[in-house]
Amino acid sequence: MADPGGPKKRATYEDLLAVPEHLIAEILDGELVTSPRPAYPHAFTTGEVFGDLRGSFGRGPGGGAPGGWWILFEPELHLGDDVLVPDLAGWRVSRMPKVPNVAACDLVPDWACEVVSPSSARQDRVRKMRIYAREGLANLWLVDPLARTLEIYRLEAGQWLLRASHGGDERARCEPFEALELELARWWVEV
Repeated sequence: MADPGGPKKRATYEDLLAVPEHLIAEILDGELVTSPRPAYPHAFTTGEVFGDLRGSFGRGPGGGAPGGWWILFEPELHLGDDVLVPDLAGWRVSRMPKVPNVAACDLVPDWACEVVSPSSARQDRVRKMRIYAREGLANLWLVDPLARTLEIYRLEAGQWLLRASHGGDERARCEPFEALELELARWWVEV
């Protein structure tokens, strides 16, 4: 008989694949974590951030836009034994010349964005930030559509450094996308 107080069985990718499609599934620190699809304020904000960045950075240089990035919506990342699904992630074209034809990627992005929901805040702010730091993700944004805030972090010497906080209807130039002035008021929807 198994010891109920003994070590937990580590989740496998097969466990993740068995999760119903209406849930988002991740493996964090060996544990299978599921969450429901995000509420509309979360979905709206994610779409607006994606549109702002992809429109200016998600294409090659020329045409008056900086380009140089691949910005993807909910990519599946295999980072060590962990499987993460950030709301958005971006790779510099110089590190990933072409988008691979795969369902999951093990190349750490250069930037990720987590849109924080009440149900995901602890995972995003603790477990996922720790994994991103361990894997060397250079830049992380945490966006809270209900509080209407943007926190910008840069990894330095293995620790997250809060570089800036913005909110409400501010306009801001945010690393690593300083070439574009963002209108945060566009990211929020009345609830």
